[in-house]
Amino acid sequence: MDLNIANRRALVLGGNRGMGLAIAQRLAAEGCQVAIAGRDTHALAQAASTMPGAKGYRLDLSQTEDLARFARELIADFGAPEILINNTGGPPYGGASGRKLEEWETSFRSMVMSVIGLTDLFLPTMRAAHWGRILTVVSTGAVQPLPVLGISNSLRAALIAWSKTLAGEIAADGVTTNILMPGRIATERVHITDEATASRENIPVEDVRRRSWAQIPMGRYGKPEEIAAAAAFACSDLASYMTGSVLRVDGGFVRHV
Repeated sequence: MDLNIANRRALVLGGNRGMGLAIAQRLAAEGCQVAIAGRDTHALAQAASTMPGAKGYRLDLSQTEDLARFARELIADFGAPEILINNTGGPPYGGASGRKLEEWETSFRSMVMSVIGLTDLFLPTMRAAHWGRILTVVSTGAVQPLPVLGISNSLRAALIAWSKTLAGEIAADGVTTNILMPGRIATERVHITDEATASRENIPVEDVRRRSWAQIPMGRYGKPEEIAAAAAFACSDLASYMTGSVLRVDGGFVRHV
């Protein structure tokens, strides 16, 4: 199936590992010009080398004061992104109560303010061209909270409301904005989450994984490539009438409709 996005410029935040890397590789396979951003320059270089012509750019999302500079330099070197994948890291583990306000503030800056700020910086070019795709990656914890991810659950939910609000403002300009909601995917982050749960409950991590699999109707964790396939479609010409949506790819984990 031709997604008709060959030669489109795509920026993937967190594209140096995990689901971000899988999404970047899938977009590259569809013929997109790909830029990836992250904090780890070594990982960026390694990841970029797996995709023809891909470029890596260092970006610390917690430093929101640097977003405008990053956008200017990216546009000057790579061009204005036509596809933006907002994919951020997660905050420290723990519940929702008894957390220091500094933790909430720091996480809000890197997970929410950075996404809103960068999107606003790249939106004018998309709107002027009457074509653009914004896809923000969250987590099923935003609608079915996970016990050890209190801050993440809360902030990911905020991004859903933001994306839905934004959709109504930019749809007439040919720019879509959607949410991609992965379930439990076999990435480093999920493995660390399982280990955190095992430590909190003082049980073997293998027991945690088996319990997790039992909660997923498909009986397994998802693959990054499965998330990437959904992302590529959401960013394609074929998805031009889909905006303000939440695309859930979770093996049936979330129980509500």
